[in-house]
Amino acid sequence: MSWAQHGADAREAQAAANRPMFLGPLGREYLPAVPDVDAALRAAARVADVGCGHGWSAIGIALAYPEVTVDGFDLDAPSIEAARRNAREAGVADRVRFHAADAGTADGTFDVVFAFECIHDLPDPVAVLRAMHGLGGTVVVMDERVAETFTAPGDEIERLMYSYSLLCCLADGMAHEHSVGTGTVMRPGTLRGYARAAGFADLEVLGIDDDFFRFYRLVR
Repeated sequence: MSWAQHGADAREAQAAANRPMFLGPLGREYLPAVPDVDAALRAAARVADVGCGHGWSAIGIALAYPEVTVDGFDLDAPSIEAARRNAREAGVADRVRFHAADAGTADGTFDVVFAFECIHDLPDPVAVLRAMHGLGGTVVVMDERVAETFTAPGDEIERLMYSYSLLCCLADGMAHEHSVGTGTVMRPGTLRGYARAAGFADLEVLGIDDDFFRFYRLVR
């Protein structure tokens, strides 16, 4: 059952759930805690936001770093329409552009490339990570902070993520042909395998403390 079949409620709920973090700690605490990423963003970086949804991550970065320009990419047309409206209302539409397109179609290279909570949804994550590799710069992925290995019974976060997976993320991923069927519970080892298949050498877990999300740098 794809995101399109879930309809506007699921799309808007997902955006609303992440909005406080994207407009708050992401730009004020989390990214400043990664020195090289913070330095690039302060130095008028060109940023790509892959799987941008309603655009709050791109908008949050633009508000926190007044010199950056951000290009957001998402294949969901209604999400892109909402993202453009949100950027206008936030007063950053002059520096934040949204594209209803695959990130692999982007022109030129970027200084920092982000993918916030979307890799686990993708039917072909390796292809998207390969496209991100080709965009250049530092690549940062944020995804769920699930346990590194499966242990039963899982903790409260693990159980919550499995419920999301069964009802939404895995169902969406499996709605597409040739899907790898990752689901919400994407463990670090799974992402490492995808990253290596996409041409990265490895991944590094960044020292950002969040109850629900883990941040990774993909190492070239």
